[in-house]
Amino acid sequence: MSSRINRAAPQGEEWLSYLKQKTRDLVDAKIHGISFSPYVDGQGPGSIITEAQIHERLQIIAPHVNWVRTFSCTDGNELIPKIAKEYGLKTMVGVWIDGNHEKNEEELQNAIAVAREGHVDILGVGNEVLLREDLHEDELISYIERAKAELPDVQVGYVDAYYLFENHPRVADACEVILTNCYPFWEGCPADFAVPYMKEMYRRAVNAGKGKPVIVSETGWPNEGVPERGSIPSEENALKYFIDTYAWAEEENIDVFYFSSFDEAWKVEKEGAVGAYWGLWDKDGNFKYST
Repeated sequence: MSSRINRAAPQGEEWLSYLKQKTRDLVDAKIHGISFSPYVDGQGPGSIITEAQIHERLQIIAPHVNWVRTFSCTDGNELIPKIAKEYGLKTMVGVWIDGNHEKNEEELQNAIAVAREGHVDILGVGNEVLLREDLHEDELISYIERAKAELPDVQVGYVDAYYLFENHPRVADACEVILTNCYPFWEGCPADFAVPYMKEMYRRAVNAGKGKPVIVSETGWPNEGVPERGSIPSEENALKYFIDTYAWAEEENIDVFYFSSFDEAWKVEKEGAVGAYWGLWDKDGNFKYST
């Protein structure tokens, strides 16, 4: 199945229906991977997650993806990798690292335990730590090196924006795999140029990796919310970005984790109204782009 959009397709409502069907076809055929948080309304980071809730949310997306990416190994999130394996999924497991050193230790030790049980395919030690300026690179590298020493049979990397691997070559050197977040939306790129811009982001991460494998650990486009300069949230733009992203991934054999599984209201606090509308499924678990 070709992922590319037929630009000669009908316009207006028929065009939107065409894009929705194309997206549905891609998801039904299984995309490479997706960012997964099991939160429901009223929950967010710090909420305690149960096995039952993880099962409920994973059952929705499992038929449509090959990999899931998690963000934390505490508060019940450490249960996700084992359950994901029960659904036949591969796992990119996240270790949440920030300025809370005590919690960082809990995250790392839980991740090591989960990996030793055989539930981790790739370990991402830290997510946008440098972007948030939570730690100096020396501290971050120390966590990465400790994970590598404890888990010689697991591929260990770090997740951040593509340009931070350029700015912090020692961090790139410490990684066994470069996990790069690429968001044309947040850089104000108009939708028509977004995927070509993402290709350039990826190329820069590849150069920073010096031959190491590079995975797009996050990318996406919101379907509602306030514009970010030239980036306009809309259903059409979200659909086109998704389809074009996976056309590129298919053509060039790029591993892409889409952001995200579900709409998450808690993100509004830090990202504004647009933060709640990045999911392929809505907050209740309904696929958003049914025809």
